[in-house]
Amino acid sequence: MQKNQILKIYGTDYFQMTKEILEESGLAEMIEHRKTELGKSNQELQIGIKPNLVSPSEASWGGTTHPEVVEGIIVYLQEHEFTRIAMLEGSWVGDKTQESVEVCGYDRLSEKYRVPFWDMQKDSSHTKDCAGLELQICDSVEKIDFLINVPVLKGHCQTKMTCALKNMKGLIPNKEKRHFHAMGLHKPIAHLSMGIHQDFIVVDNICGDLDFEDGGNPTVRNCIMTAADPVLMDACACHMLHYETEDIGYLKMAEELGCGSTDLEHADIRLCRRNADYTESELPKSYKVAALEDAVEEVESCSACYGYFLPALQRLKEEGLLEKLGTKVCIGQGYRGETGKLGVGSCTSGFEYSVKGCPPTEEQIYESLKKYISEK
Repeated sequence: MQKNQILKIYGTDYFQMTKEILEESGLAEMIEHRKTELGKSNQELQIGIKPNLVSPSEASWGGTTHPEVVEGIIVYLQEHEFTRIAMLEGSWVGDKTQESVEVCGYDRLSEKYRVPFWDMQKDSSHTKDCAGLELQICDSVEKIDFLINVPVLKGHCQTKMTCALKNMKGLIPNKEKRHFHAMGLHKPIAHLSMGIHQDFIVVDNICGDLDFEDGGNPTVRNCIMTAADPVLMDACACHMLHYETEDIGYLKMAEELGCGSTDLEHADIRLCRRNADYTESELPKSYKVAALEDAVEEVESCSACYGYFLPALQRLKEEGLLEKLGTKVCIGQGYRGETGKLGVGSCTSGFEYSVKGCPPTEEQIYESLKKYISEK
């Protein structure tokens, strides 16, 4: 597969679709090339598969990678006699990776194919210079000779979208995830792309939630995509979600750092052979996040906290209660030690009224704010 290529395949047999698109992408040949570069055998070459298991929610909810896609990758690799394979991921702050592994079916994949799952929340870490920015990266990442990234194409409540580049955030420790939010997400995401090299991307565009990264409002597409350039893949995803490349700060930063290209004009984007006559349709636009942000004062909030927060606001809005708050709701690490009227999460514990938790769940936020409205 060339750096300027993106392949797509449509259907409902996700396992078989994955194997077919990997074959057409020439993944085995790419791995053979890496093996030759490193002078290793099939048994020595460590291949890593990095899904998106942001939280313990089934893939059908639109937030996590379908296990059938990862199963297709594993079987394809084993059929090509690549046997040293591991899955690795760390869920977002507030949820345990092991729960996500069990809910999403990755424990069964691990047992069936004898492929270990490395929990990055339990891993040690080290400091790495990522193109001029020092970041903490999980130690096990350094064991990987060929990394296959398997993100979900979906919306994100803070960065508008998430796909290949942002999915690497699961390979840093929780303390660094919090630090990312304090730095504003875009810059550290771009620099992380230089610290963790992605060799191949398999995008789960099956039913991603266009509004929130933890799912709940899936939009069915039944599509799987492959690419060798994470920046190009994200540029394509960006336009599919009706954003301009400039709207996603980390995209241009990653390109300027040398991670890849956003040049879609010269990209070779095409359907797999079996879908040659398929007519694609556009994804709908997402307006929910923008509509809710007017009710929020956010400073350096973590994805889990903000990800639970916005759906709770959406429920209040649907019930005609949001406008009755009478004030903006504050959220984020930037409010630690500060005072104010209404806040969400432990960082706003000094406020007159604060929803407790780190992070509080969607239900806790919804019920607490509903109570706040009723007691006004």
